[in-house]
Amino acid sequence: MADQGGSAHGIARASRVRTEEQRKVELDKIAKYRELEDQVRSSVARGDTGPDLFQLTSKLLRLNPEYYTVWNVRRRLLTSGLLSKPSAASSPLTASLTASPTATTTPPSAASSSSSLSATQPSHASPTAGRSGTTADSPVDEAKTSTADATPRAAAVVAVVAGQKKDFDILKSELEFTIPLLLDSPKCYWIWSYRLWLLQQVIDRLSVPVARRVWQEELGLASKMLTRDRRNFHAWGYRRHVVAQLESPRLGGGSMVEAEFEYTTRMIRMDLSNFSAWHSRSKLIPRLLGERGADDSTRKGFLDEELGLIREALNVGPEDQSLWYYHQFLILNLVNPVGHPTLTPAFTLEDRVTYVTREIQDIKELLEDYDDVKLIYEALLEYTLYLGQLQGRKLDGAEKDELAEWLQKLKKLDPMRNGRWTELERECGLVEMESFGN
Repeated sequence: MADQGGSAHGIARASRVRTEEQRKVELDKIAKYRELEDQVRSSVARGDTGPDLFQLTSKLLRLNPEYYTVWNVRRRLLTSGLLSKPSAASSPLTASLTASPTATTTPPSAASSSSSLSATQPSHASPTAGRSGTTADSPVDEAKTSTADATPRAAAVVAVVAGQKKDFDILKSELEFTIPLLLDSPKCYWIWSYRLWLLQQVIDRLSVPVARRVWQEELGLASKMLTRDRRNFHAWGYRRHVVAQLESPRLGGGSMVEAEFEYTTRMIRMDLSNFSAWHSRSKLIPRLLGERGADDSTRKGFLDEELGLIREALNVGPEDQSLWYYHQFLILNLVNPVGHPTLTPAFTLEDRVTYVTREIQDIKELLEDYDDVKLIYEALLEYTLYLGQLQGRKLDGAEKDELAEWLQKLKKLDPMRNGRWTELERECGLVEMESFGN
């Protein structure tokens, strides 16, 4: 049976013919999948919570990681008995474990390099499988209790440590279980969501030094995923969340803004079209300047550097929309400082006008080499209107002539939005409004 030809995103899809043998193989896979799904459903309906059902969910999720209901089943299996009771991990005795003199914190750089995507995966026939490939020390290594001390308090500490050891092994094994799934489906939301849930359990159940090392390894994983696909917005959002947790007091963290800002610089140098890197950069800048205690002169120099960076990128790829988004972010800090994080609060109106005027002139120069890139005309149109608003004046005759020329060019380059360009002509007073009813 031949697949029907079609197209996706404007790309023709070639028809292919399956042999009878291929068709039988596919039908056999479908039958086995449905049988496995029925087994999981039946076990859940009976209220099973044992390792057999856990193993079945592993098999099913390897076939279909988008099956979010099965991820939820897996969560319930962990919390209903496979993991220790939360009360044990939240015991006041845990505080004494987190203050162990043997506890040390691994630097982020070391954690990043230690999280290997090629680590040997443990068997998931049982949730207590070994943790081959892990680097974080277990709670037993964090807090050793003398067997000679037989007091009730010591016995309680031993119980807490044992519970944490069990939880550590299970959670690390689960984190490792999802790695090959992420490699095959790096943009599957449900895998990322499940990892975040596991990491939250790490915070809730383990001592701070151990939990911090696990989260540092997670930052290493995010870096490796972004090395494989630099524009994976799931991985970028995930990285921001991991960094926020590592900075939180709950994990004994401090600011990582300098390191993350440098990370965006490296990623941008590797790929100017990395929208997520530019976006993360824009979110970091206000904090970066604040934590540096930047004075007015330093802030001005920083803005000049950022404008220089994006100008250099636009000279290479003015058709790249991600570059214009970041350029607009910088311009809006000049023309609308009230509604955006202010990079240069000491700038006078004259300073702001000077900068916007200079950027408009630089963009006009791009037309000498790129007169068929519509994003250039859109930026010129938008920034010229910003300039008039900034100065609180109407556009002069020369500016209106330029706007009319740019809009005519946009009508040719982007005829699908001619209605939008015509409306802008009216808003800018370039054409007379048609009388009602005509």
